[in-house]
Amino acid sequence: MDMELRRAHIGHRQVLVVTGDVDLVSLPRFNDALLRFIGEFPGDTVAIDLDGTGLIEDAALGLLLGTAGRARSAEGDVVVVATETRLRARLAITGFDRAITVANTISGS
Repeated sequence: MDMELRRAHIGHRQVLVVTGDVDLVSLPRFNDALLRFIGEFPGDTVAIDLDGTGLIEDAALGLLLGTAGRARSAEGDVVVVATETRLRARLAITGFDRAITVANTISGS
């Protein structure tokens, strides 16, 4: 399934909603979207909603880590929203959830 990106403002949080597969073909577009997104909200904590994703390449997780580092250098942060058991398990197994906050809901991010 092709990756789709949509922006939303939910509660007090800017959110980038990701659906579809984040695979090797879509990585450059995903990276560009992440960098533009945090660049528009320097100093803010933004949320990346991964609940609608299918496949997520390990490289995409690396891009999210790099994005969080850039956001933090600008006094902001990145929170990943994931409620699906399979996705949360993967983020825990890889140690991703020790580097970036993983929330169950956007309002809880």
